[in-house]
Amino acid sequence: MDKITVCALYKFVEIKNLKELKNKILAFLKENNIYGTILIANEGINGTISGDNPKIINLINFLKSDVRFSNIEYKLSFTNNSPFYRTKVKIKKEIVTLGVKIKKTHYNATYIHPEEWNEFIKKDDVILIDTRNKYETSIGSFINSVDPKTDSFRDFPNFVKNNSDLTKNKKIAMFCTGGIRCEKSTAYLKSKGFKYVYHLKGGILNYLKKIDKKDSLWKGDCFVFDNRVSVDHNLKKGNYDQCHACRIPITENDKKHIHYVEGVSCGNCYNKTTPEKKNRFRERQKQIKIAKKIGINHIGEN
Repeated sequence: MDKITVCALYKFVEIKNLKELKNKILAFLKENNIYGTILIANEGINGTISGDNPKIINLINFLKSDVRFSNIEYKLSFTNNSPFYRTKVKIKKEIVTLGVKIKKTHYNATYIHPEEWNEFIKKDDVILIDTRNKYETSIGSFINSVDPKTDSFRDFPNFVKNNSDLTKNKKIAMFCTGGIRCEKSTAYLKSKGFKYVYHLKGGILNYLKKIDKKDSLWKGDCFVFDNRVSVDHNLKKGNYDQCHACRIPITENDKKHIHYVEGVSCGNCYNKTTPEKKNRFRERQKQIKIAKKIGINHIGEN
């Protein structure tokens, strides 16, 4: 039985006392041996953390006791090993970086629940868009979805600007891992005058949890931002590893590439990093192996 609970959470809400809130959350995480990262900004809270199930539930209840987070969005999954080694709470400009200011009035998303998603995205007047980055979409997505091929979420506004197929009179359905990028991309499109914008409630993780595999329109694995790298349709750890130099998901076959060196490079990034950077990666990997040998976690692994 999986022993560790992984929790992805977010809430768009105005926050003013950032330093006070940071210290309060960090103290709670440390007291309960909860690992991972939580980001807070004036626009809200976002994070993925892991720990014993009762302590994760305590954290959710602790956050909900603050009226600002009373209906915080969260999803749970389970694994045998902790996907995080450190505990961090960071103050940021944005909890998910788009690089564009959006008025609060545009955060009024029209949700499509997982049980209604299949029927909705099959309609002829719906354009289905995957708002994730290309290293995520490369290992799995919904059938017939548009892949913006972005390197980062900051590229999404340029995708919208340069894509003439995104007419403001068509229905646009969007999805992402846990729902947070969809909240912001939906708000962004509405700020640009798009009228009919929808997104998958709770993201891919919520869909995989609620929709039986035999009825699913999802193909492949779902990339996750922790040491599991990906999860399958049953939300169990997938078959992908990760290049710890460029962070893209890789297979066992990718590791046979002439330029793959564990922790240093892979076929994707070998020609994109300098010899100096490769040496730093090589030293980091050496320290990770030493740490494992003596039975401790090296913070560079995460």
